[in-house]
Amino acid sequence: MQLEGRVALVTGGARGIGRGIAFALAKAGADVAVADVDQITGGVQQYGDTTVSGFVEAKSTAAEIESLGRRAIAIAADVTRKSQVESMISQTQKDLGGLDVLVCNAGVVSAMPLGKIDEDTWDLTIDVNLKGVFLCCQAALPALRARGGGRIVNIASLAGKVGVPQLSHYCASKFGVVGFSNALAKEVAHHDITVNAICPGILRTQMWEYLAEELSEPGESKEESWDRWIKTRIPLGRPQTPEDIGALVVYLASAPNVTGQAINVDGGMS
Repeated sequence: MQLEGRVALVTGGARGIGRGIAFALAKAGADVAVADVDQITGGVQQYGDTTVSGFVEAKSTAAEIESLGRRAIAIAADVTRKSQVESMISQTQKDLGGLDVLVCNAGVVSAMPLGKIDEDTWDLTIDVNLKGVFLCCQAALPALRARGGGRIVNIASLAGKVGVPQLSHYCASKFGVVGFSNALAKEVAHHDITVNAICPGILRTQMWEYLAEELSEPGESKEESWDRWIKTRIPLGRPQTPEDIGALVVYLASAPNVTGQAINVDGGMS
């Protein structure tokens, strides 16, 4: 229970990687605010729809965390909206008593060649994946300083270090997260705030359900595409899991001398 007495906030925490992180933090002793959104401004992303029902699932995730004996709340927040981000931070402080750990996990993905990326798709990808991290970190810093320090973990991607065809806009956003995290780590270190990024490999979340289909080869089913990615790209021969990412978040949330890093969890891909 190394995080006993700590309060954590996870954006995009309702499902997938975010849900795994939220549960890992709770099992380590933290109280957790689970933030998510029900409406996304554009439909070109892994859900294929502007309605994603994130807040509904956030309430379910929070209820399950409470069953573990931890305090948990669900917050509806669009990380691209400054006012909603600020309200999210304030609600976490009000309901859970402060903020010690911020995990910026909310993200979207779409796959297409550069020539087919329109401005709306580019803007949505950058706004959620990069601007959202900026707004959340900016809003959280006063709350973390008020606690005498804290931990920020930003979820990037292996595609934040290595370019992937048809994902140029996504890669741009995640490369940005890695650079932003490194710079911010140096800026806030004197406040005893650490900032790190995690770069997941291939996990069978909604993102990879979508990507396995979109990046399949001609005549290949989604299942065949998924198997090909796992067998040909990952030396360990198995996908990563939300629990893997959660375990690293817990470590970074308790490690006093690790900052400015972008750590891969990819089964040896890199």
